[in-house]
Amino acid sequence: MNGWGVAGWGAAYAALGAGCAAGGQALFGLAWLGWAVAAVGAVAVAVGLAVVRLGPQPPLRRALLALCALTVAGAFSLLMDVITLIFGQGVDSRADAGLHALSAFGAVLLAGVARPGRPARAAEPVGPASRRVQLAACAGTLAFAPYVAMKLVWVLGGTFAGTDGAEMRAASERNGASGIWLTLESWGLDGTVLLAALGVFLLWGLVRPWGRVFPRWTPVLRGRPVPRWLPLTPALLGAATLAPYGVLGLGYLSLATAGAVTIRPGDFHSAADALLVGWIGFCAFAVYGVALAVAARSYWRRTASGRQAP
Repeated sequence: MNGWGVAGWGAAYAALGAGCAAGGQALFGLAWLGWAVAAVGAVAVAVGLAVVRLGPQPPLRRALLALCALTVAGAFSLLMDVITLIFGQGVDSRADAGLHALSAFGAVLLAGVARPGRPARAAEPVGPASRRVQLAACAGTLAFAPYVAMKLVWVLGGTFAGTDGAEMRAASERNGASGIWLTLESWGLDGTVLLAALGVFLLWGLVRPWGRVFPRWTPVLRGRPVPRWLPLTPALLGAATLAPYGVLGLGYLSLATAGAVTIRPGDFHSAADALLVGWIGFCAFAVYGVALAVAARSYWRRTASGRQAP
């Protein structure tokens, strides 16, 4: 059944890539990428059918993992698509968003099929994560402090990096912010700050025992075990998006700070202001994304038996 699932997903992936290529729709701005996606899907179909016929042999597992790595790359920025759909007018490209979503689904499917059939051995005892993992969670939490402070200054009408709250609100309207986003700003709330709070909640739920049971304010589910996939899905999605996004962004800012590349001011009055805001934002994304990946790995290993304590 797993092999059939891989083959079916591969057919859908190939159809998306071939359809975009044949129709002249560029993916990620590259006209040839559609054919590459179609090739990955075709290989997935062949590997899936081989799994059906031969079972998950080691060579096929390696092929599945290689395909999984490619689809993780294809899922990059899916989280940004979700945020844009919630707070913006719509995604920039429906084809790209579809590729992101299908790639993320495929990454989970391929990783699951490639996983050995023997029960996984938990490397850490069930309970809180190790001290190192909790220190990583602390770092991921503290990394958001300057970012949240900056956003709150703007949403409360203050000035930061030479730009005041009214100018930032005008920029939000100009950039197509949704009614939900603008309403939150009128209430003194910033959408990204709320998402950061949810992200920190998820991060600590992965490393502390309370994250493994439903909280007391859920009357029907109170005290029941949380399914492993429920926190791991947003954690893996967030880590796969924010960690590379933040690290690549920091690399670009380093080049801009050194004068190797030129950064555009964008919505700010000068390139220096844009650099300051960029450093705060990308540092938060990079550190939090890495911390989330570390916490997700720890949670995966600590709950590997599949049995949640009540």
